[in-house]
Parts: sequence; C-alpha cells; structure tokens
Amino acid sequence: MNMDSDLQIAGDLLEVPHLLQPERAHPVTVAEFAGLARSIAADRSQWAPYVEYDATTRWYHRLRTGPGYEVWLLSWVPGQGSGLHDHGVSSGVLTVLEGELRERTDRGTRTLSPGGERVFAPGYVHEVVNDSLEPAVSLHVYFPGLTEMPMHESMHESLQARCAPAAPGAVVA
Repeated sequence: MNMDSDLQIAGDLLEVPHLLQPERAHPVTVAEFAGLARSIAADRSQWAPYVEYDATTRWYHRLRTGPGYEVWLLSWVPGQGSGLHDHGVSSGVLTVLEGELRERTDRGTRTLSPGGERVFAPGYVHEVVNDSLEPAVSLHVYFPGLTEMPMHESMHESLQARCAPAAPGAVVA
C-alpha cells in the first residue's frame, strides 16, 4: 500500500503550471468586481485627474469598460442627488472616494464615507444624495454595463411593485 500523500505525489504545485488557474484579464464574479472597485479607489492616479464639479448637475465620466462591465466616476456638489432609481438588469458596486454620500433604501438610510462600498443586484432601488457641506466623489461599477436607470416616484411605490401579488392564474417563476 502506498502511503505517499497527495502533495508528495504531485510535488510543488507552483512547478506544475498546467495545474494553476490562469489569471483573468477581466473580472467575472461579484467579488472580483468589488475588488476592481477597491483597487481603482486605492490608486488616486486612476481617477483623481478626471474629477470635475458641475453646480447644475451631477458630473460623470466613464473610466473604463471591459467585456460586460463599465466603470463610472461621479462627482456630487452639496445638495445633488440621484433621485430614487434602480439599475434595470445591471448589478453594481458603489464606492465613495471622497466626501460623504447618503443612501436611502426601503431598509433605511446609511451614510457612506470614503472607502464605503455597496454591492447591489438587479432591481435594487435606492436614492443617493450629497447632503453634506463638501463635494463628494464616487466610483460605480456596473455589470452588465448600465443600459437603463428607471426612476421611481416613491419608495412606497417601488415596494408595492416588488411585493404585488401575482394575478390569478399567473405563473410565478
């Protein structure tokens, strides 16, 4: 009977390149997209030169695209907000780079400070506002890339739409 362990049989796995997973050129999992957002956030040279402020509207700049995703940089002067919305079929990662943003959802309100991150799935309804006295900058990763941003009249309305009972005879998947 052979008493060798798997490690002894295989040897040093780093010496067997065909056993190693190739490094991905682009993120494909939620964790990888969150990691992408954190790595861009940590390197000011990737985003700071592009920041601008506009007193009339939120300013935005697409920083990067890849297969099935987009990375956007947004700036917010005090008082600017997104309005209550969702992101259609896109999931996303929101990371605050500078300043503070307040996010309102059906679960309540939270303040996001630099490094604060929200990961959300399709259909996630929220409103983001800069209600501080200083400008703010945020990074947004959408996968797939953002193709729609439906606006909602009220949180109550969006909750009703998501919680409405199915019509009689309707098939619920």
